[in-house]
Amino acid sequence: MRILQTALAVLAIPVMAALVVTGGRAIKGSESTITVDRIDPDALADPSSESQPDEPATSAIPAPAAPQPPVHSRAIDPDVVAPPALSDSELERVEPRAPLSDLALAGPPKPPKTKMPGDWNGTKLFQPVATAAGLIESKGYAVAVSGVDVVKADETCSDAGKSWACGTRARTAFRAFLRGRAVACTVPPDGGRDIITAECHIGNQDIGQWLVENGWARAAQGGPYVEDENKARAAKKGIFGPAPKLDGLPALPAASGPAPVAPDSILPADGGAVTPPVDQPAPAQ
Repeated sequence: MRILQTALAVLAIPVMAALVVTGGRAIKGSESTITVDRIDPDALADPSSESQPDEPATSAIPAPAAPQPPVHSRAIDPDVVAPPALSDSELERVEPRAPLSDLALAGPPKPPKTKMPGDWNGTKLFQPVATAAGLIESKGYAVAVSGVDVVKADETCSDAGKSWACGTRARTAFRAFLRGRAVACTVPPDGGRDIITAECHIGNQDIGQWLVENGWARAAQGGPYVEDENKARAAKKGIFGPAPKLDGLPALPAASGPAPVAPDSILPADGGAVTPPVDQPAPAQ
């Protein structure tokens, strides 16, 4: 029995091989054939030929896509943030408003009106001292502001028949205006000379013009500040106005008795002799 099974297995091997070969040939015969169209070059040369393709060879290439708008990192909802209703044609350019104060005009000092030769193009004087209205001393310089007549400190003015110390008043006002700020004057770089007449500025402010327009100095004849003096006189400013009222100041203390007389000598009447105390014993012999 076992011998019969072995013989059947041996015979089944070639049968199975024959079946496999027959099946492969059947599958190969049923495969579809792909036909490749060939373009006749003569037909391409003749435009009237019917074999010319209707579409160009590049028709299969897809057209480039339209550029997409840039995507912003922060999307804005038009319903929440509406664009302005005005267009560019409806906008109107206007002049800037005037500064609120003169502090907004601070800047470098104006160049001197008279160009001085060499090193005479402006020297900064720090911590200036006003010895009179129109006279400045600093760093060894004594500068008289040009274009004004200096009002001396001992000058007096008359108001309704009464004289008052207008020179001292003008000097005090000039000191308050300077108040330790740096002054730029057209003076040589080295001081130690006589009084120099020069133009001086604090920032963009002309010192000579300030003195005259506020009535603390008179304009020099033929100078640039004659019109400013006329306005100050008409407005009765500074030395051209009335005397200041001193009613609120305390009265000077009254003198109490005659002043003491200084002695002829600081030595005592006995000539300065020293007398030993009586209650002390005499020194030992």
